[in-house]
Amino acid sequence: MRELSCWLDEYSSSHQNPINQKIHKVTVPGIFVCIVGLIWSIPPVQLLGVTLNWVWVFNILVLVFYFRLSLSVFILMLGFTLASTAFIWSLSILIFPIFHLSLSFLSFFWLAQFVGYKVEGHIPSLSTRSLFLLIGPIWVFNKN
Repeated sequence: MRELSCWLDEYSSSHQNPINQKIHKVTVPGIFVCIVGLIWSIPPVQLLGVTLNWVWVFNILVLVFYFRLSLSVFILMLGFTLASTAFIWSLSILIFPIFHLSLSFLSFFWLAQFVGYKVEGHIPSLSTRSLFLLIGPIWVFNKN
């Protein structure tokens, strides 16, 4: 597995413009929350008498990835992942349309990112590495 510094260096290389960085500080965490919301919207399954929401499978896989990068990243992203899940769970308790909200905000955030990439003059990093969906939040929190 690649080292954290390699991931962050590669991600940073296409995020040098201050305007693009500011856009990403909002959109990257937002996209993460929207993905949690979309996964939350997948119908749960019954497994041995227990209802399993797919978001917990996603969370475990994501957190294993973060743990393999470093303990500090794992702890940081454990907090953010649980906060994102709690936010979506709260919206569902309030009977908000999670799928539609997540899809709408995801579309808005992606559009904003493309504006940032236009300013930057680079193609989106995600076009070369899909794992940048998981590296982006670390980069954003590391930039603060």
